[in-house]
Amino acid sequence: MVNTARSTYYYTRRLFFALWPTQAARKALVGLQGRLNPAGRPTPGENLHSTLAFLGSVDTERQVCVERAAGRVISPPFELRLDRVGCFPRAGIIWSGVSGAPPALHTLVERLNRELAACGFEPDKRPFTAHVTLARKAEEPLKNAPHPPVAWWVDEFCLAESETLSRGARYRIRKRWPLRFP
Repeated sequence: MVNTARSTYYYTRRLFFALWPTQAARKALVGLQGRLNPAGRPTPGENLHSTLAFLGSVDTERQVCVERAAGRVISPPFELRLDRVGCFPRAGIIWSGVSGAPPALHTLVERLNRELAACGFEPDKRPFTAHVTLARKAEEPLKNAPHPPVAWWVDEFCLAESETLSRGARYRIRKRWPLRFP
């Protein structure tokens, strides 16, 4: 997402939309991190998520627009099944991703992007790649390889805030919306 609108408000939050794993899926992903033992900085278990749309710095006024836009999204629930490990070598990111994303996930992303356009956000130019970041600043790239599936039933999406602290980022869920059939 690219933030193209200007605003007169100065207080901003770094926001993104994401899918938050269940406790069982989170535990399995932390276990996968331990088995991979990536040379890099592992993502803290409480921060594990799959980003749908990164908004960047959003002021209070636009956050209201963003929340209204999210409330208009109607998309069915689905199972997200992470079954591959890979990396984005230039960014040094090791991730767990999907062999084939469920159509309902693409529907959710498309509808969310369409609604966010009314708030002045342009969709990311890169194709959407469903993944959960396991580690950052990895020095050794991993080859794409299968791993035992980590799955959870996705019945909501979240608006989250990224706070930069001295020990790294902390993500907080600001609001949740249920997925529902049209």
